[in-house]
Amino acid sequence: MISPIVLTLLPTTHDLGGFKVRRVLPQKRRAMVGPFIFVDEFGPARLEIGRDLGVRPHPHIGLATVTYLFDVAIDHRDSLGTFQTIAPARSI
Repeated sequence: MISPIVLTLLPTTHDLGGFKVRRVLPQKRRAMVGPFIFVDEFGPARLEIGRDLGVRPHPHIGLATVTYLFDVAIDHRDSLGTFQTIAPARSI
């Protein structure tokens, strides 16, 4: 038997200037997932090539980050100086 849906979580939305990020987890209503699990979605968005997204510096120490893009690519740099181009698997 399939379990019934017991909780529906609505994301909080943050405008980062030109695109919005929706965060579903973490939330106070579903704290059991732990402090280091984030589920974010952004887009669709049209961004100019070379435009800095304005995301503040942030380390990824102790976190395993999974980013999945459906189209194009994005360069990511964190406050430790780590740089990575993230692209859909078919584009790599």
